Amino acid sequence: MRTIDWRNDRIVLIDQTLLPGTVKVIHVDTVDELIDSIKRLAVRGAPALGVAGALGVALAAKNGDDVREAAEKISKARPTAVNLSWGVGKVLAELDQGAEAMIEEAKHILEDDIRRNADLGRRGAQWLIDRLGPRINVHTHCNAGALACVEWGTALGVVRALQERGAIGHVYLDETRPLLQGARLTAWELQQMGIDHTVVVDSAGPTVLARGLVDAVIVGADRIAANGDVVNKIGTYPLALAAHRAGIPFLVAAPESTIDPDTPDGSQVEIEIRDAAEILGEHTPDGSKALNYAFDVTPADLVTAIVTDERIINGKPLG
Repeated sequence: MRTIDWRNDRIVLIDQTLLPGTVKVIHVDTVDELIDSIKRLAVRGAPALGVAGALGVALAAKNGDDVREAAEKISKARPTAVNLSWGVGKVLAELDQGAEAMIEEAKHILEDDIRRNADLGRRGAQWLIDRLGPRINVHTHCNAGALACVEWGTALGVVRALQERGAIGHVYLDETRPLLQGARLTAWELQQMGIDHTVVVDSAGPTVLARGLVDAVIVGADRIAANGDVVNKIGTYPLALAAHRAGIPFLVAAPESTIDPDTPDGSQVEIEIRDAAEILGEHTPDGSKALNYAFDVTPADLVTAIVTDERIINGKPLG
């Protein structure tokens, strides 16, 4: 099942807020419906957002909307992940060619996501096997699997490719607070793949590394700056520090579209701050405040390598 698709001149997507208990497919007929799905994380994950951006502009063209206005609204739905505006821009570039050309470009981006992430996964798996041997235990954070893409996955795409080679051992995964993308989504995907896995609270992730339970950390990315700084789900930076201390590889898996050459470094990225209600609940005293950062920045010097659909970048400026 695809996370997001184009069927009968409309967008269809899995509502990830209901997983793992319910698998529900949403039919999206308007740009406003798509923006709502993006903001409430019914569709999420950098590559999937790139496809959503592309399909959203195509939908606007099909519906006869003001395409440029719609494109701007979609691009601003979530500010941190560069893939969203990338997908919007790719289809908007076909505006002068008409609605059909825009739809075809969006469908091409959709199909190409599957191929590119499969290539990425196999490249990353081989890189790990070459350095760590034929049986590898890994740690991951958030969800960078098929649900974050169209079908394959980035970080979990590497895990999937390791499984193809009989090289995956055990996977430890952070629950990923406050919305539990790890505990809900990554654990569900690993279960579907039949891979042994253990969920830990976010703050226990560095201890898993320090105790020698894993051989490598694999994460996705929402934006990679020109200097190699990596923006990913909040909680990634502590794992990178722990991996550095433990002397194990910290591998970032992301398609080329996640690399943003126009952003010099991670300090220039707008970090999304989400609703305090995601953190504050019945156990918090009335009147307490929350700072709900959705992402953090891992400095380039903590990244062992970045694997994309085209290359391996080993700890140096991207150029």
